[in-house]
Amino acid sequence: MMNRLLCASLTAAVLLLGSPAQAEVRQDRIELADEHPTEYVVVKGDTLWDISGHFLKSPWLWPDVWYVNPQIDNPHLIYPGDIIYLTWVDGQPRLGLKRGVKKLGPKVRVLPLDQAIPSIPLKDIAAFLNNNRVVDEDLLEKAPYVIGGKNERIVAGAGDRIYARGIPVEDVSFQGVYRPARAYHDPVTNELLGYELDRVADGRIMAMDEATQVLTMDLSDSFEKEVRVRDRVIPSDEQRINSVFYPSPGEAIDKAVIMEVLGGIEKIGQFDVVALNVGEREGVETGNVFAVFNRGEVVKDPVTGETITLPSERAGELMVFKVFNKVSYGLVMRATNVISVGDKLKSP
Repeated sequence: MMNRLLCASLTAAVLLLGSPAQAEVRQDRIELADEHPTEYVVVKGDTLWDISGHFLKSPWLWPDVWYVNPQIDNPHLIYPGDIIYLTWVDGQPRLGLKRGVKKLGPKVRVLPLDQAIPSIPLKDIAAFLNNNRVVDEDLLEKAPYVIGGKNERIVAGAGDRIYARGIPVEDVSFQGVYRPARAYHDPVTNELLGYELDRVADGRIMAMDEATQVLTMDLSDSFEKEVRVRDRVIPSDEQRINSVFYPSPGEAIDKAVIMEVLGGIEKIGQFDVVALNVGEREGVETGNVFAVFNRGEVVKDPVTGETITLPSERAGELMVFKVFNKVSYGLVMRATNVISVGDKLKSP
């Protein structure tokens, strides 16, 4: 029955467009996945990317195929129990949404809606949304630095008092304590792109000695590490963790490559976080999707003895989830081959 319905829809599209060739032109942008379902019931733990992957060969195209139901305020907010269904509009596949029926308790008590499912797995990026940032060299040099703790302590944590020296970058009492982790240099141009900082603690400036430029700071929270001498005091880069990212095709940027893999791992695979050598300066935005291409292997021609570079091969896709001025963080959403530092990024 399902096959007959799909065939009928395709036939209608061909009649409307005038010829099979023209119909193919209309439908080549959105390709359905092999053995796609006609309906899917959302369960806890799903993501929009996963669900779209059941229907589409390119899951990141889901914003292009939503069939917006008038009675649904925001089809991007999807809850467990909701039903995603496949339909056809003007010869193009569309995904529709039917709200699931909420169960009633034995006392006719209405249960509240569960939390909406995220676009991508937030557990893999949560630490990088608020605890990592990239700043330029000028800001890092100007930021006050920790010189010690109360009672001559050289390490401190939540509830402790520390002292730092320097003029605050911003005139706000609440500040973060950050530790420089690495310097990012563009692997293509060797330009210094900035310094990655790990968030160590949060605190509040209680006093400042104008003569010595010594800050008195009480720590309110610490994050897995103790504050040490030379850590930097910088206003916290707090951002609301957004569970809904809207994918969009990243623009072609000639020099865009994977610069580093975060998290202390060597091989890059699905759901690994990587640093890119492009950012706001190059027009990169949150939600941009890039195709990853391996660098072509260098081989020696067995006949002529020449050194030949083999063609690059597509190895997966990633989506940008946090953007700085010259650097971005991306999450690898699909890996069809081994992905390595130095692999190029292209528009998907």
